Amino acid sequence: MQMQVVARGYLAYDLTGKNSALGGVMLAFGVPQLILGLWGGVLADRLPKRRLLVICQSIIALNSAWVAVMIEAGQLEYWMLIVAGVVQGAGFAFVGPARQAFIGDLVGRDSIGNAVVLQQLSMNSTRVIGPSLAGSFIAVAFIGTGGVYFMTTAGFFIAVTTMLRLPPGNPSPRENQVSPLADMADGLRYVAGRPSILLLILTSFAVIMVGFPYQSFLPSVAKDVYGVGSGGLGLLQSAGAVGAVVATLFVATYAGSKKAWLAQPLLAFLFGLSLIGLGMAPSFPLGLLAMLAVGALASGFQGMNNSLTMSSTDSAYHGRVQSISMLSWSMFGLAALPIGIVADHIGIQETLALLGGIVMVLVALLQVFGRSSAVLEDRRIHAHMTERRAGSPAGGR
Repeated sequence: MQMQVVARGYLAYDLTGKNSALGGVMLAFGVPQLILGLWGGVLADRLPKRRLLVICQSIIALNSAWVAVMIEAGQLEYWMLIVAGVVQGAGFAFVGPARQAFIGDLVGRDSIGNAVVLQQLSMNSTRVIGPSLAGSFIAVAFIGTGGVYFMTTAGFFIAVTTMLRLPPGNPSPRENQVSPLADMADGLRYVAGRPSILLLILTSFAVIMVGFPYQSFLPSVAKDVYGVGSGGLGLLQSAGAVGAVVATLFVATYAGSKKAWLAQPLLAFLFGLSLIGLGMAPSFPLGLLAMLAVGALASGFQGMNNSLTMSSTDSAYHGRVQSISMLSWSMFGLAALPIGIVADHIGIQETLALLGGIVMVLVALLQVFGRSSAVLEDRRIHAHMTERRAGSPAGGR
């Protein structure tokens, strides 16, 4: 997947030469996730998760194969990348919630936080290898971007084969069957009634929607700012991925502790600061150092946030809560286009610094107002429980 992300960004920028074109591809990826994301969570809580993952992952693999064939045939056009982005976004709208909810089925509740972080460690490990390989393979004449897409397609099909060895992941039995729409409404009420989970999700929205589009514009940074081409792009991606792996290992040690609730907003705030550093880095070596910090803090925040969200959620709601949280990725796609337009006008480095500043402000505001709401809600619940105990027969004696 990470190889394809690099190849897709390189293709989009090579075909058009515009940052807004990169944003357009991400917009195509984000819109179907926004439309279908909540339904993905509903299905993850209602259907066997293995079957859902196998079907959706197979569709994504075929989509990748189609693009690879078009590249090799010399027929690829920009609109095809848009169509491929729509199909892939639709697939991941169902894959994401099901995969996260599956973790809750496979491990005990006390281990969910660490399991989520370990899953992210495996994903980040592929980010270390994938971008550098993609950048190198794109530069090899007999492989190129088409070969990268064929390799990614093979990876998707291998993943499908390994999934067949997992247990079915059947949903928990229910006493009362309700409609999918009622399930969706129930999931939204569940999150709205739990201020701590809501704060986690809103912080995720602020960081991912505003800050994570930096990933889409690294081809522009590599080509226009540092003049290092596809090989340099692979190094930038790899630097971020190395930082991500190191940070994930660090997060794993704190995922189950009370310090996690303090670390989560701190990592989010520092991530915004690191984006400002990337926007101000004047040379490629300094850009690599900045990317090391960006990758580490982005992954550290994401791992900590996902771990806290999963461990705070009742198992029957894992899919729906994760689908709500993952809407931030669709918003990431929607935000990428206007961000790309801004970058075309004021410059990509200036835009990155601006995004970092906005992330820091949003995180600070959410902590001030969100934590106050969570404390008030906790007090209200405590007072309600105290009144019920006082009014019970046991309480009156």
